[in-house]
Amino acid sequence: MAASTVRTSGGTTVKRDALASFLRSRRERITPAAVGLPPGIRRRTPGLRREEVALLAGVGVTWYTWLEQGRPINASVQVLDAIASTLRLDAAEREHLYRLADLPEVVDHNTGEELGPEVHQILDHLSPMPACVYNSRYDLLAWNDAYAAMLPTFVRQPVCRRNVVWQLFAMPPCCCPILDREEELPQIVATLRGAFVRHSGEPAWTGLVSQLSAESSEFARLWARHDVARPGSRTKIFDHQAMGILKFVTTTMALPAPQEARVVVYTPMDEQARERVAWLIEHPFVPECDVHAPGASPCEPAEDDAA
Repeated sequence: MAASTVRTSGGTTVKRDALASFLRSRRERITPAAVGLPPGIRRRTPGLRREEVALLAGVGVTWYTWLEQGRPINASVQVLDAIASTLRLDAAEREHLYRLADLPEVVDHNTGEELGPEVHQILDHLSPMPACVYNSRYDLLAWNDAYAAMLPTFVRQPVCRRNVVWQLFAMPPCCCPILDREEELPQIVATLRGAFVRHSGEPAWTGLVSQLSAESSEFARLWARHDVARPGSRTKIFDHQAMGILKFVTTTMALPAPQEARVVVYTPMDEQARERVAWLIEHPFVPECDVHAPGASPCEPAEDDAA
């Protein structure tokens, strides 16, 4: 737990700052009563104090304070395990903590590989079930005809704007196809943040987050919560302008290449959804919104450079 040499990498600075904010946010959500401590008097923090976390985790108060302040110190797996247990982190939060602390056990490597032609064949064979490929930044890399019919606004964007997070937060509310926004959007942002730590300092990632934070106060608020999650199976409810309510269960499958890419398959939950998707495939030019045309939004040069 000795202090390490300060590194000047921009990614390292970002990770240290994110680590400090993440630890504070997790500490503040735990009450003293939840861990068997008396509430005390004159308590100014909404959750545990730093010294209480240090005591429960069995680490030095000064060392933990430095860790939460984002100072350049080293932490072993065993020490972070103790802190994670004290803060009651789930599996996604624990992995997030390890990556923020730059543990070698979770170092990631970018292969730079592209989607193979067999992936496009798989997507085509999955129709009439909508299916697509996302990377961990939610860039839309590939899709089949059923997905294009269900979400035409997404696929008609230029490459620089073909990002699902951007579309959901930047588009007018009347154009947003997600019905249960209060449940889905926090989950998407938490999944994005869970992947963000592996790409700290990368312009494509920091540019997306900074532009979205400026564009959408809702995104900025959710990003500031520091919630993290992993991709997984979920129920998705869409309100299509032409077809009405469409209910699906999504199945996520990781691809061997490119790194962090995943296939997402939308399985209709009932016969009505299945029939409506089949109709949309036969009528692919039905707009999703009567107010706004589904045409592409312009791309800013700065984002092209970041990507």
